[in-house]
Amino acid sequence: MIDPAFDTAVTRAYGTRLPVVAGGLMWLSDAAYVSACARAGIVGFITAASFPDPEALRAEIRRTREMADGGPFGVNVSMLPKLVPGERTEEIFALIADEGVRFVETSGRNPEPWLPMLKQAGITVLHKVPSVRFAEKAQSVGVDMVSIVGAECGGHPGLDLVGSFVNLALAERRLKIPFLIGGGVGHGGQIVAALAGGASGVVVGTRFLVAEEVTAHPDYKRALAGARETDTMLSMSSVRNTIRTLRNETSETVARMEAENPEIGIEALMPHVAGRIGRQAYETGDVSRGMLSAGQALGLTGEIAPLARIVGGLEEEARVALARLRPAPARMQEEIAV
Repeated sequence: MIDPAFDTAVTRAYGTRLPVVAGGLMWLSDAAYVSACARAGIVGFITAASFPDPEALRAEIRRTREMADGGPFGVNVSMLPKLVPGERTEEIFALIADEGVRFVETSGRNPEPWLPMLKQAGITVLHKVPSVRFAEKAQSVGVDMVSIVGAECGGHPGLDLVGSFVNLALAERRLKIPFLIGGGVGHGGQIVAALAGGASGVVVGTRFLVAEEVTAHPDYKRALAGARETDTMLSMSSVRNTIRTLRNETSETVARMEAENPEIGIEALMPHVAGRIGRQAYETGDVSRGMLSAGQALGLTGEIAPLARIVGGLEEEARVALARLRPAPARMQEEIAV
Protein backbone atom coordinates (compact mmCIF):
# COMPACT_ATOMS: atom_id res chain seq x y z
CA MET A 1 0.00 0.00 0.00
CA ILE A 2 1.36 3.42 -1.00
CA ASP A 3 1.57 5.98 1.78
CA PRO A 4 -0.61 9.03 0.99
CA ALA A 5 2.42 11.22 1.73
CA PHE A 6 3.98 9.93 -1.51
CA ASP A 7 1.01 11.04 -3.63
CA THR A 8 2.55 14.15 -5.16
CA ALA A 9 2.61 16.07 -8.43
CA VAL A 10 5.64 13.97 -9.39
CA THR A 11 4.06 10.55 -8.84
CA ARG A 12 0.88 11.70 -10.56
CA ALA A 13 2.74 13.13 -13.56
CA TYR A 14 4.95 10.08 -14.10
CA GLY A 15 2.69 7.36 -12.74
CA THR A 16 5.35 6.18 -10.29
CA ARG A 17 5.07 4.64 -6.84
CA LEU A 18 7.60 6.99 -5.25
CA PRO A 19 8.37 10.70 -5.80
CA VAL A 20 11.91 9.93 -6.93
CA VAL A 21 13.56 10.88 -10.23
CA ALA A 22 16.79 9.23 -11.30
CA GLY A 23 18.45 12.08 -13.14
CA GLY A 24 20.28 11.45 -16.41
CA LEU A 25 23.85 10.16 -15.98
CA MET A 26 26.19 10.81 -18.90
CA TRP A 27 27.35 7.52 -20.50
CA LEU A 28 25.48 5.47 -17.88
CA SER A 29 21.76 6.20 -18.32
CA ASP A 30 21.00 3.50 -20.84
CA ALA A 31 18.16 1.02 -21.33
CA ALA A 32 19.40 -1.36 -18.63
CA TYR A 33 19.52 1.34 -15.97
CA VAL A 34 16.47 3.37 -16.98
CA SER A 35 14.22 0.34 -17.37
CA ALA A 36 15.34 -0.85 -13.93
CA CYS A 37 14.18 2.50 -12.56
CA ALA A 38 10.78 1.99 -14.19
CA ARG A 39 10.41 -1.49 -12.72
CA ALA A 40 11.45 -0.22 -9.28
CA GLY A 41 8.65 2.35 -9.17
CA ILE A 42 10.58 5.51 -10.03
CA VAL A 43 11.39 7.29 -13.29
CA GLY A 44 14.72 7.59 -15.06
CA PHE A 45 15.97 9.33 -18.21
CA ILE A 46 18.11 8.04 -21.05
CA THR A 47 20.89 10.56 -21.74
CA ALA A 48 20.59 11.50 -25.40
CA ALA A 49 24.17 12.84 -25.48
CA SER A 50 25.51 9.37 -24.67
CA PHE A 51 24.62 8.10 -28.14
CA PRO A 52 26.68 8.85 -31.24
CA ASP A 53 23.79 9.49 -33.60
CA PRO A 54 20.00 9.87 -33.54
CA GLU A 55 19.32 6.36 -34.78
CA ALA A 56 21.35 4.87 -31.93
CA LEU A 57 19.21 6.90 -29.53
CA ARG A 58 16.05 5.70 -31.26
CA ALA A 59 17.16 2.10 -30.84
CA GLU A 60 17.88 2.68 -27.14
CA ILE A 61 14.44 4.22 -26.60
CA ARG A 62 12.81 1.17 -28.15
CA ARG A 63 15.00 -1.18 -26.11
CA THR A 64 14.07 0.66 -22.93
CA ARG A 65 10.38 0.43 -23.74
CA GLU A 66 10.67 -3.33 -24.19
CA MET A 67 12.52 -3.76 -20.89
CA ALA A 68 10.47 -1.35 -18.75
CA ASP A 69 7.44 -3.65 -18.35
CA GLY A 70 5.09 -0.75 -19.01
CA GLY A 71 6.79 1.54 -16.51
CA PRO A 72 7.56 5.20 -17.24
CA PHE A 73 10.80 6.54 -18.63
CA GLY A 74 12.04 9.65 -20.40
CA VAL A 75 14.96 11.14 -22.28
CA ASN A 76 17.45 13.67 -20.95
CA VAL A 77 18.49 16.39 -23.40
CA SER A 78 21.46 18.36 -22.08
CA MET A 79 22.00 21.51 -24.12
CA LEU A 80 25.17 23.57 -24.23
CA PRO A 81 24.89 27.06 -22.71
CA LYS A 82 24.84 28.56 -26.21
CA LEU A 83 23.68 27.23 -29.57
CA VAL A 84 26.63 25.99 -31.63
CA PRO A 85 26.83 25.02 -35.31
CA GLY A 86 25.89 21.41 -35.93
CA GLU A 87 23.93 21.00 -32.73
CA ARG A 88 21.09 18.51 -33.18
CA THR A 89 18.74 19.64 -30.41
CA GLU A 90 15.73 20.13 -32.65
CA GLU A 91 16.34 16.81 -34.39
CA ILE A 92 16.59 15.02 -31.04
CA PHE A 93 13.38 16.54 -29.73
CA ALA A 94 11.60 15.60 -32.96
CA LEU A 95 12.86 12.02 -32.61
CA ILE A 96 11.66 11.85 -29.01
CA ALA A 97 8.20 13.03 -30.04
CA ASP A 98 8.13 10.64 -32.99
CA GLU A 99 8.91 7.72 -30.67
CA GLY A 100 6.01 8.64 -28.38
CA VAL A 101 8.21 9.33 -25.35
CA ARG A 102 6.08 11.18 -22.82
CA PHE A 103 8.74 12.66 -20.56
CA VAL A 104 11.79 14.86 -21.15
CA GLU A 105 14.42 16.19 -18.76
CA THR A 106 16.21 19.27 -20.09
CA SER A 107 19.28 21.01 -18.74
CA GLY A 108 21.89 23.53 -19.83
CA ARG A 109 20.29 26.49 -21.51
CA ASN A 110 16.73 27.80 -21.60
CA PRO A 111 14.39 25.21 -23.24
CA GLU A 112 11.84 27.87 -24.25
CA PRO A 113 12.38 27.58 -28.06
CA TRP A 114 11.44 23.89 -27.97
CA LEU A 115 8.47 24.04 -25.60
CA PRO A 116 5.77 24.53 -28.29
CA MET A 117 6.98 21.41 -30.12
CA LEU A 118 7.14 19.40 -26.91
CA LYS A 119 3.79 20.60 -25.61
CA GLN A 120 2.11 19.81 -28.93
CA ALA A 121 3.46 16.25 -28.61
CA GLY A 122 2.01 15.98 -25.09
CA ILE A 123 5.43 15.72 -23.47
CA THR A 124 5.96 16.67 -19.82
CA VAL A 125 9.08 18.81 -19.45
CA LEU A 126 11.21 18.71 -16.31
CA HIS A 127 13.99 21.31 -16.46
CA LYS A 128 17.07 20.87 -14.26
CA VAL A 129 18.77 23.95 -12.81
CA PRO A 130 21.52 24.64 -10.26
CA SER A 131 19.69 27.29 -8.23
CA VAL A 132 16.26 28.80 -7.62
CA ARG A 133 16.86 31.93 -9.68
CA PHE A 134 17.10 29.76 -12.79
CA ALA A 135 14.06 27.78 -11.69
CA GLU A 136 12.05 31.00 -11.63
CA LYS A 137 13.08 31.70 -15.23
CA ALA A 138 12.12 28.17 -16.28
CA GLN A 139 8.76 28.60 -14.58
CA SER A 140 8.16 31.85 -16.47
CA VAL A 141 8.68 30.21 -19.87
CA GLY A 142 6.27 27.37 -19.18
CA VAL A 143 8.06 24.17 -18.18
CA ASP A 144 5.93 21.70 -16.23
CA MET A 145 8.33 21.06 -13.35
CA VAL A 146 11.83 21.98 -12.26
CA SER A 147 14.51 20.07 -10.40
CA ILE A 148 16.97 22.14 -8.41
CA VAL A 149 20.31 20.50 -7.65
CA GLY A 150 22.32 21.95 -4.81
CA ALA A 151 26.04 22.35 -4.23
CA GLU A 152 26.27 18.81 -2.82
CA CYS A 153 25.44 17.23 -6.18
CA GLY A 154 27.78 15.30 -8.44
CA GLY A 155 28.38 16.86 -11.82
CA HIS A 156 27.63 20.52 -12.36
CA PRO A 157 26.24 22.45 -9.34
CA GLY A 158 26.54 25.82 -11.09
CA LEU A 159 28.39 28.87 -9.85
CA ASP A 160 26.10 29.96 -6.99
CA LEU A 161 26.85 26.83 -4.91
CA VAL A 162 23.70 27.10 -2.83
CA GLY A 163 23.04 24.03 -0.69
CA SER A 164 20.04 21.77 -1.23
CA PHE A 165 18.36 22.60 2.10
CA VAL A 166 18.45 26.33 1.32
CA ASN A 167 17.24 25.70 -2.22
CA LEU A 168 14.29 23.82 -0.74
CA ALA A 169 13.17 26.75 1.42
CA LEU A 170 13.71 29.32 -1.32
CA ALA A 171 11.81 27.25 -3.89
CA GLU A 172 8.85 26.84 -1.53
CA ARG A 173 8.63 30.62 -1.28
CA ARG A 174 9.24 31.56 -4.89
CA LEU A 175 7.83 28.83 -7.14
CA LYS A 176 4.28 27.97 -8.12
CA ILE A 177 5.00 24.94 -10.32
CA PRO A 178 6.02 21.57 -8.81
CA PHE A 179 9.70 21.30 -7.98
CA LEU A 180 12.15 18.59 -6.98
CA ILE A 181 15.26 18.88 -4.85
CA GLY A 182 18.53 17.14 -5.67
CA GLY A 183 22.12 17.27 -4.53
CA GLY A 184 23.30 14.98 -1.75
CA VAL A 185 20.06 12.98 -1.64
CA GLY A 186 20.70 9.36 -0.75
CA HIS A 187 18.52 8.55 2.27
CA GLY A 188 14.78 8.05 2.55
CA GLY A 189 14.57 10.54 5.41
CA GLN A 190 15.68 13.23 2.97
CA ILE A 191 12.72 12.40 0.74
CA VAL A 192 10.37 13.09 3.63
CA ALA A 193 12.23 16.28 4.52
CA ALA A 194 11.94 17.50 0.93
CA LEU A 195 8.20 16.76 0.82
CA ALA A 196 7.68 18.48 4.18
CA GLY A 197 9.50 21.51 2.81
CA GLY A 198 7.17 21.83 -0.16
CA ALA A 199 8.95 19.79 -2.83
CA SER A 200 7.02 17.27 -4.90
CA GLY A 201 9.94 14.87 -5.02
CA VAL A 202 13.68 14.41 -5.10
CA VAL A 203 16.40 13.76 -7.67
CA VAL A 204 18.87 10.97 -6.94
CA GLY A 205 22.08 10.37 -8.85
CA THR A 206 25.17 9.35 -6.88
CA ARG A 207 23.27 6.95 -4.61
CA PHE A 208 22.27 4.90 -7.65
CA LEU A 209 25.75 4.65 -9.19
CA VAL A 210 26.38 1.40 -7.29
CA ALA A 211 23.29 -0.28 -8.76
CA GLU A 212 23.98 -3.58 -10.48
CA GLU A 213 22.12 -2.37 -13.56
CA VAL A 214 24.51 0.56 -14.13
CA THR A 215 26.70 -0.42 -17.08
CA ALA A 216 30.08 0.19 -15.48
CA HIS A 217 33.02 -1.90 -14.33
CA PRO A 218 32.62 -3.55 -10.89
CA ASP A 219 35.85 -1.92 -9.70
CA TYR A 220 34.36 1.51 -10.41
CA LYS A 221 31.32 0.66 -8.31
CA ARG A 222 33.43 -0.82 -5.54
CA ALA A 223 35.45 2.40 -5.38
CA LEU A 224 32.25 4.42 -4.96
CA ALA A 225 30.78 2.00 -2.44
CA GLY A 226 33.90 2.40 -0.30
CA ALA A 227 34.09 6.19 -0.64
CA ARG A 228 33.02 8.74 1.95
CA GLU A 229 31.18 12.04 1.70
CA THR A 230 34.54 13.82 1.90
CA ASP A 231 35.96 12.05 -1.16
CA THR A 232 34.74 14.60 -3.71
CA MET A 233 36.07 17.97 -4.79
CA LEU A 234 35.10 20.97 -6.89
CA SER A 235 37.08 22.23 -9.87
CA MET A 236 36.75 24.04 -13.23
CA SER A 237 35.27 27.15 -11.66
CA SER A 238 37.95 29.17 -13.51
CA VAL A 239 36.15 28.37 -16.79
CA ARG A 240 32.70 28.92 -15.24
CA ASN A 241 31.87 25.23 -15.48
CA THR A 242 32.17 24.12 -11.86
CA ILE A 243 32.04 20.36 -11.44
CA ARG A 244 31.99 18.09 -8.38
CA THR A 245 33.85 14.85 -9.00
CA LEU A 246 35.47 11.96 -7.22
CA ARG A 247 38.79 13.11 -5.78
CA ASN A 248 41.52 11.47 -7.86
CA GLU A 249 44.72 12.26 -9.76
CA THR A 250 42.89 14.13 -12.52
CA SER A 251 40.74 16.32 -10.29
CA GLU A 252 43.76 17.17 -8.13
CA THR A 253 45.77 18.09 -11.23
CA VAL A 254 43.02 20.31 -12.64
CA ALA A 255 42.55 22.09 -9.32
CA ARG A 256 46.31 22.70 -9.06
CA MET A 257 46.48 24.06 -12.62
CA GLU A 258 43.63 26.47 -11.88
CA ALA A 259 45.24 27.63 -8.65
CA GLU A 260 48.53 28.30 -10.40
CA ASN A 261 46.90 30.13 -13.31
CA PRO A 262 43.35 31.43 -12.72
CA GLU A 263 43.18 32.53 -16.39
CA ILE A 264 44.20 29.14 -17.71
CA GLY A 265 41.30 28.59 -20.13
CA ILE A 266 39.49 25.45 -21.21
CA GLU A 267 41.99 24.56 -23.97
CA ALA A 268 44.74 23.86 -21.45
CA LEU A 269 42.39 21.79 -19.28
CA MET A 270 40.89 19.67 -22.06
CA PRO A 271 43.64 16.99 -22.11
CA HIS A 272 42.59 16.20 -18.53
CA VAL A 273 38.83 16.86 -18.51
CA ALA A 274 37.74 15.40 -21.87
CA GLY A 275 34.74 13.14 -21.44
CA ARG A 276 36.39 10.19 -23.18
CA ILE A 277 38.90 9.93 -20.33
CA GLY A 278 36.18 9.63 -17.73
CA ARG A 279 34.31 7.15 -19.87
CA GLN A 280 37.33 4.85 -19.78
CA ALA A 281 36.97 4.57 -16.00
CA TYR A 282 33.48 3.15 -16.45
CA GLU A 283 34.92 0.58 -18.87
CA THR A 284 38.14 -0.35 -17.03
CA GLY A 285 37.36 0.36 -13.38
CA ASP A 286 40.45 2.56 -13.01
CA VAL A 287 39.11 5.56 -11.06
CA SER A 288 42.47 7.30 -10.74
CA ARG A 289 41.95 9.27 -13.97
CA GLY A 290 39.11 11.24 -15.48
CA MET A 291 36.56 13.70 -14.16
CA LEU A 292 34.16 11.24 -12.56
CA SER A 293 31.01 13.01 -11.41
CA ALA A 294 30.10 12.12 -7.83
CA GLY A 295 28.26 13.98 -5.10
CA GLN A 296 28.49 14.04 -1.34
CA ALA A 297 25.89 11.27 -1.16
CA LEU A 298 28.90 8.99 -1.66
CA GLY A 299 28.78 8.65 2.11
CA LEU A 300 25.42 6.89 1.70
CA THR A 301 26.20 4.55 -1.19
CA GLY A 302 27.04 1.34 0.67
CA GLU A 303 27.20 -1.97 -1.17
CA ILE A 304 26.65 -2.78 -4.82
CA ALA A 305 23.05 -4.00 -5.10
CA PRO A 306 20.15 -4.32 -7.53
CA LEU A 307 18.46 -0.98 -8.10
CA ALA A 308 15.15 -2.31 -6.78
CA ARG A 309 16.82 -3.13 -3.46
CA ILE A 310 18.34 0.34 -3.22
CA VAL A 311 14.98 1.97 -3.97
CA GLY A 312 13.31 -0.35 -1.47
CA GLY A 313 15.80 0.78 1.17
CA LEU A 314 15.02 4.42 0.45
CA GLU A 315 11.31 3.66 0.75
CA GLU A 316 11.73 1.92 4.09
CA GLU A 317 13.88 4.78 5.43
CA ALA A 318 11.19 7.22 4.30
CA ARG A 319 8.50 5.23 6.11
CA VAL A 320 10.56 5.29 9.30
CA ALA A 321 10.97 9.05 8.95
CA LEU A 322 7.24 9.52 8.42
CA ALA A 323 6.51 7.45 11.52
CA ARG A 324 8.65 9.80 13.59
CA LEU A 325 6.45 12.72 12.54
CA ARG A 326 3.11 11.10 13.28
CA PRO A 327 1.37 11.13 16.67
CA ALA A 328 1.94 8.07 18.85
CA PRO A 329 -1.61 6.69 18.42
CA ALA A 330 -1.18 6.71 14.64
CA ARG A 331 2.14 4.90 14.98
CA MET A 332 0.56 2.29 17.23
CA GLN A 333 -2.25 1.71 14.74
CA GLU A 334 0.31 1.24 11.96
CA GLU A 335 2.25 -1.27 14.07
CA ILE A 336 -0.95 -3.20 14.84
CA ALA A 337 -1.89 -3.22 11.15
CA VAL A 338 1.50 -4.64 10.25
